[in-house]
Amino acid sequence: MARNKVQFQKGLSEPEFERLYGSEAACRAALFKWRWPNGFVCPGCDGTKHCVIKQRALYQCNACRRQTSLIAGTIFAGTKLPLTIWFRALYHMTQTKSGISSLELGRRLGVTQTTAWKIKHKLAQVMIERDDEKQLDGRIEMDDFYLGGERSGGKRGRGSPGKKPCVIGVETTDDHKPVRIKLKRVKGFTKAALEALAKRHLKMSACVVSDGLNCFRGIAEAGRGHEPLIVAQLGHSEKLPQFKWVNTILANIKNSIIATYRGARKHAARTLAEFEYRFNRRYDLAAMIPRLAYVAVRTPPMPYRLLKLAENGA
Repeated sequence: MARNKVQFQKGLSEPEFERLYGSEAACRAALFKWRWPNGFVCPGCDGTKHCVIKQRALYQCNACRRQTSLIAGTIFAGTKLPLTIWFRALYHMTQTKSGISSLELGRRLGVTQTTAWKIKHKLAQVMIERDDEKQLDGRIEMDDFYLGGERSGGKRGRGSPGKKPCVIGVETTDDHKPVRIKLKRVKGFTKAALEALAKRHLKMSACVVSDGLNCFRGIAEAGRGHEPLIVAQLGHSEKLPQFKWVNTILANIKNSIIATYRGARKHAARTLAEFEYRFNRRYDLAAMIPRLAYVAVRTPPMPYRLLKLAENGA
């Protein structure tokens, strides 16, 4: 039996990672290249001629005299940690298939759990902002699910406390192979919520295959194609070929969350963003670090007070 090329790809080994990013100088050189591919550009006047103030590791524009650091205005802004710590976090968050908890990340980086939590959630915020505007197209398998467990003594099923309603969409090829996914929090399983989600995350030419849950009618009201299947008349949705990939991917995500994460419900959007980002770039694991870092130096700073806020909606 042929091996799955995605599952058995080499990725970026730890020795190779150390060779590329094992020193502070190597990390700074890589970050400089990703932030200014064509050479330094002043954030104030767009000037390119500059000098380096080595004692403070600052770049000073010759035209307007503005000084800026390599990480100013990026997701790394204000950090007191070496860049080697950030790069190792990039490695673990992109090369680990099932994700990594902040506790385990802290152990591997040699920092406290709180520090690891900040790093992890800042990088997850980069993932959110990178993929948020990318829309799914073509045939899309879609399903609803909850993130979070049942609370003792509370209501069970839909509407139970302690659970966050979410939606998964899987874009597939004509022969029903998975291409990309979307994992999104919604305020509730209502037609209005699904209509808003479809308008924002699905192209007009998209056609969604879902079960007969009433909220999915919002997809058609958003002007997208919709093929509802009455699952009760066809059998269990888990066994239907029409929902093969949405069920497979959702099961993998739930198993990973149960095994790896705590507090996933409170910060559901960033937890789901990690899985979405890794899955959508699964064909080239080695390239995931430079791709994420390239976006990170273009993502504004995210203060800790904002990271701590739980989402109040999608």
